[in-house]
Amino acid sequence: MEVDYLATVLLSSLSSASILLIATIGLAVVFGLMGVINLAHGEFLMIGAYAALTATQWGVPYILSIPIAVAVTMAIGALVEVLIISRLYGRLFDTMLATWGLSMVFYQLAVLIFGTVTPGIGMPPYSLRIGQYSLAIYPLLMIAVAAAMTVFVYLLMTRTAYGRKARASIQQPEMALAIGIEARRVNTLTFAIGCGLAGFAGAVLLPIVPATPSMGFAFVIKAFLTVVVAGPVTLTGSVLAALGLGGGTSITASFLTSVAGDVFFFLVTALILWLFPSGISASWRRKM
Repeated sequence: MEVDYLATVLLSSLSSASILLIATIGLAVVFGLMGVINLAHGEFLMIGAYAALTATQWGVPYILSIPIAVAVTMAIGALVEVLIISRLYGRLFDTMLATWGLSMVFYQLAVLIFGTVTPGIGMPPYSLRIGQYSLAIYPLLMIAVAAAMTVFVYLLMTRTAYGRKARASIQQPEMALAIGIEARRVNTLTFAIGCGLAGFAGAVLLPIVPATPSMGFAFVIKAFLTVVVAGPVTLTGSVLAALGLGGGTSITASFLTSVAGDVFFFLVTALILWLFPSGISASWRRKM
């Protein structure tokens, strides 16, 4: 096997794993801190993509459209938490049902507003050449973006007053209330941050995955399974699960077919959950 081809496959696989992680982190934050499975996560990702696309069509530079997408999805996420999620804490099945219904509403609204086909913005025409092979630069940039997102979330949740309040509001809500923490506001902000991370993912992946009403479907199943495989230590576990599942899927697809890559993803997921029903991080001491 050529060294150049092997290096290309490894870089491409790391890029694919990073894209999966970018799409997953928002879901991991909401599930890990709030115990809420947000089945509308893919639609928040779609909203972020459309918000960034609309901003660029209005003349806003693409790089500035990303924070606009984050702000839009955070605002919608806060509204959803206040109107729906806040009434369903502790009722996991009801929360899943409500967010699933919400995902269908968002999907139909996107179809009505934007139609089923939307022009993309295209990737920057830069590539990295390795021997006789070349890789687009923008997907490789997602490796750095995923690393930056992970560090940001880790520092936010472990090194800030908000992070301590967020974990206290979920782990010991009565004690948090007794010491003056307004758990309701903290929970609203946490859900909004999770949605904002999904919006960021949709915006930053827009040059790779064009905005369509159904684009969230391509991510939500794998993102959900990645979080389930990660287990209770959602952030660190999600990083390892995304690298293993996403990277393995890409490598399998490179040597065989994309269908074989998907088969690898779901078979390995099933095997891991059979061996570790509570996720790979169930026995870890680390809690973030």
